[in-house]
Amino acid sequence: MSDPISIIPDISRTDRLDRMDASTPKVLIIGGGINGASAYRELALNGVSVMLAEKGDFCAGASSALSRMVHGGLRYLENGEFDLVREALDERNRLLANAPHLVRPLRTVVPIESWFSGSLNAPLKFMGFSRAPSRRGALPVKLGLSFYDLYTRGKGGMPKHAFLSGKKAKERFPFRREVRCAAAYYDGQVSHPERIVTEMFEDVARAGQEAIALNYLEVSDIGETEVTLNDRIGGRKITMRPDVIINATGAWIDMTNRRLEAGPEPMVQGTKGSHLVLDHPVLRDMLGEDMVYFENTDGRICIMFCLHGMVLIGSTDIKVPDPDHARCEEDERDYILEGVRWVFPGLDISRDHIRHIFSGVRPLPVSTAGTTGQIPRGHFNAWIEPEAGQAHPPVLCMIGGKWTTFRAFGELAADDVLTRLGLPRMLDTKALPIGGGCGFPQNPEALVSRIRADSGLSERRVARLVERYGTLAGPLAKRFSTETMLAGLPDYSMEEIDYLITTEQVETLADLALRRTTVALSGGLDSAALEEMADRLCVAKEWTRTQRDEAVQAFREKLVADHGATRARLESRDTAHWTEAAQ
Repeated sequence: MSDPISIIPDISRTDRLDRMDASTPKVLIIGGGINGASAYRELALNGVSVMLAEKGDFCAGASSALSRMVHGGLRYLENGEFDLVREALDERNRLLANAPHLVRPLRTVVPIESWFSGSLNAPLKFMGFSRAPSRRGALPVKLGLSFYDLYTRGKGGMPKHAFLSGKKAKERFPFRREVRCAAAYYDGQVSHPERIVTEMFEDVARAGQEAIALNYLEVSDIGETEVTLNDRIGGRKITMRPDVIINATGAWIDMTNRRLEAGPEPMVQGTKGSHLVLDHPVLRDMLGEDMVYFENTDGRICIMFCLHGMVLIGSTDIKVPDPDHARCEEDERDYILEGVRWVFPGLDISRDHIRHIFSGVRPLPVSTAGTTGQIPRGHFNAWIEPEAGQAHPPVLCMIGGKWTTFRAFGELAADDVLTRLGLPRMLDTKALPIGGGCGFPQNPEALVSRIRADSGLSERRVARLVERYGTLAGPLAKRFSTETMLAGLPDYSMEEIDYLITTEQVETLADLALRRTTVALSGGLDSAALEEMADRLCVAKEWTRTQRDEAVQAFREKLVADHGATRARLESRDTAHWTEAAQ
């Protein structure tokens, strides 16, 4: 059996910039999050010349700050968003089939304290009442899950939902005594969402399409015939002449539109979602393979489940005016921890258990909804046409959107652009595997055994590569066959880190630690890990020692300010650390 996919050739940043400069693509996509990447994939695989520019790193916004759930959106039913739930359930099932190395089923348990409370939430919303919904009882949850089962029946979905008695529920979890019953159903979980974006880019590259995606490339001006972009790494300025622009910048859509001569009225309003990553062995063992989906004291939905050996808990839902300065504040941390104590009263949990925090801003449409939870979660496109006295290409704005529905949203945007350009759709992506999901077997153990025999790597090491890269683990294992494991990053080798840096457009320590790897989410981001990653970047980027040390210090400050790290954990015990490989 041959490997179904291959390692893509390394392309330098300079080569990408050279190909983009003075180009005339049919489409320029601004924004390298999940929705922009999806539209890029859709257009490129349908033969359209397309370029993508991201001002920061790919997935550095909301696309890396999700709850890691791939779900239909049970709570959206009370808002009457039935079409969204149907679409999300379809896309959930497609991801389970197309990216099985990164997306897996997740059993979800919902503790319930009443039988009928919340039954009128949806009717009241329909009649125009905007008050916060009351707590959900067994009846509305039962109706919602019955919709899940009915709609996914015969579509390769999950097992049917079930209800547990209060006694059975409390045998499984130490719920508060008020819990009368619990519902159990299945949705999905994505282990590394940023890899979905990386692998979509790589699939386009393997297909040999006329397409380039580049990070740290910021649009500075949108003129009549040219779009000007600034390379934030090397300082180079380039231009291109697209026929159509797609604004896929999420919570930054309105800011991006200000590059136009006269931007439209605001289109988005952001709400912040913050999460905690806890090193809590008791809670981890208690959760096992299940997720607990519960209402916090204010009725806001929260979740907790195990991820990369840690426990992920979230989230909040707070309006924020500036997405560039969104972070998990002290009161949010207390709110999330208090919610855990609310549902598990006897659990000892505190800030001391926190290893990592993250926040993202949901790009929701402007709405008059009374609460943030009632703002619609669907997606749509909005065209900005040049008016009299203006001169710029037509701009399609991708408004809203959930991570789960990214493929459908990208498809919608691509179809609108194809229609605009008078081009046909030649390929449907509904059943198209993503990256290492191509040829991924139902029995991953057989894949691990084959790769182990071919590469000579240990079974544990190969299993970890398969978890990360799916079937791409085969050619990667051959490339890493004589690898050197890193002391500060015991689950990574020097060769794997070098591969990520050179192949996946890593420019900063944040790119490597927060998005290309799961070091931060697995609680492994300490001084030793930080120094190891800095050494490898130093070699690849030919930094001086001063540049390396400045990069380390800047990233330390970011981790403390934005991700809840402690200085004691990040400060090197060896102030003279400077490996021979980095000199």
